[in-house]
Amino acid sequence: MNRTERLLTLIQLLRNHRYPVTAAFLAEKLDVNVRTLYRDIASLKQQGACIEGEAGMGYVLREDYLLPPLMFTRMEIEALMLGLHWVQKRSDTELTAAASAALAKIHSVIPASLKPAIENQALLVGPAERFFPQTHLAELRRAIRQCNKVEIAYENLQGDCSTRIIWPIALGYFDTVRLLAAWCERRQQLRHFRTDRIRQLSILPERYPRQHHELLMAWKKQQQITT
Repeated sequence: MNRTERLLTLIQLLRNHRYPVTAAFLAEKLDVNVRTLYRDIASLKQQGACIEGEAGMGYVLREDYLLPPLMFTRMEIEALMLGLHWVQKRSDTELTAAASAALAKIHSVIPASLKPAIENQALLVGPAERFFPQTHLAELRRAIRQCNKVEIAYENLQGDCSTRIIWPIALGYFDTVRLLAAWCERRQQLRHFRTDRIRQLSILPERYPRQHHELLMAWKKQQQITT
């Protein structure tokens, strides 16, 4: 990698560690010698990076530091483009518009040398295997962000419809289904609901009593046990 890419990678390595990391560790990750690493640290400090520490003690990056320019490697650009194009083709109107806006922002700020990576993107997203109804996805995302309870009319595999009050936790965008993870008050447990089987939905003014991150962690733990 060139020096610019190395400095960006160094910043990211520091961001990934809450506690001081040694120069030897950083140098090994960047495939440079320790003296070069010291020079890179000094360069970043001159550019405004709030890096604390010294030789022999380790280095840590303060959390409030942001890179002034938005810089990506070509491979990072390709990954971003592939992901954003997937969202454009696989999601609802709201997220499609957000992906298009993000593409425009990235294109406006990256260096001219990297713009061909966007304009001539060679990693393509194929057609979807099936059509996904867009109903309720934006509302569910809003309920997740606000931690509001939701009342749904849900149709099961047998075609029977029931009314549930749920606490939405996360939305999974799979190739063949959109899946909502939520706490079900009726069953008193974490459940999965296919969004295409939600016939009616109403966001309730009441917020659910548990913290969202606690519910999300409990759901992730449950998935580890069952898989």
